[in-house]
Amino acid sequence: MVEIKGLEKFAPLDFPGFISSTIFLGGCNFRCPYCHNADLVLQPESLATMPLDYFVSYLDSRQGWLEAVCISGGEPLLQEDLEVLCRVIKDRNLLVKVDTNGSFPERLGELIGKKLVDCVAMDVKAPLRRYTQVTRSAVAEENIARSIEIIRTAGLPYMFRTTVVPGLVGEEDLIEIAALLKGAQTFQIQQFSTRNPIDRNYLQVKPYEIEEIDKMAKMVRPYFGEVRIEGV
Repeated sequence: MVEIKGLEKFAPLDFPGFISSTIFLGGCNFRCPYCHNADLVLQPESLATMPLDYFVSYLDSRQGWLEAVCISGGEPLLQEDLEVLCRVIKDRNLLVKVDTNGSFPERLGELIGKKLVDCVAMDVKAPLRRYTQVTRSAVAEENIARSIEIIRTAGLPYMFRTTVVPGLVGEEDLIEIAALLKGAQTFQIQQFSTRNPIDRNYLQVKPYEIEEIDKMAKMVRPYFGEVRIEGV
């Protein structure tokens, strides 16, 4: 069964418009050097696993108050039993949001097709041509492109997100990403955090100033229905 490695009981920013909780699943197939969930990605076995019956009890105890659960990671779609977890949540008349890196389009499409997902947030790490460099992983570009298409045509609320990192992901990358995603509902620019990165060298990287991120947001705003900024 899916191993839950963390629970944020009140996560107001993760599922906008709904009272939500967020759970974190261990493991990821990417190695983005700036990722601040290093333990969750690199050594999930070192983190305590929440018993499923505890999680179910938590959901049942919040009936009438909790409206949604966000499933995050790591990369949740790595988990073969994710469908079971989604059904546990949906059986309690709660909405499900999935955060994904977009590398498993078939699994994402199956969950959406079975009406087990109500909202999707996908991290678009870089322009397609730079994915291997930015994620430090072997990435099938066609899978990323396919996930983008699935999300855009599913008829669900969705958001694409890009983390900007000095020296790695900047203005030129955002322009390419915006062209790739042109016409999407919502795009969120996320500030890089120096907290516990996978590559310890990124402890020394100074995040962009708010003025620089505001400039980036203004630059890509014509491409999207809405542009948000997170983490500043």
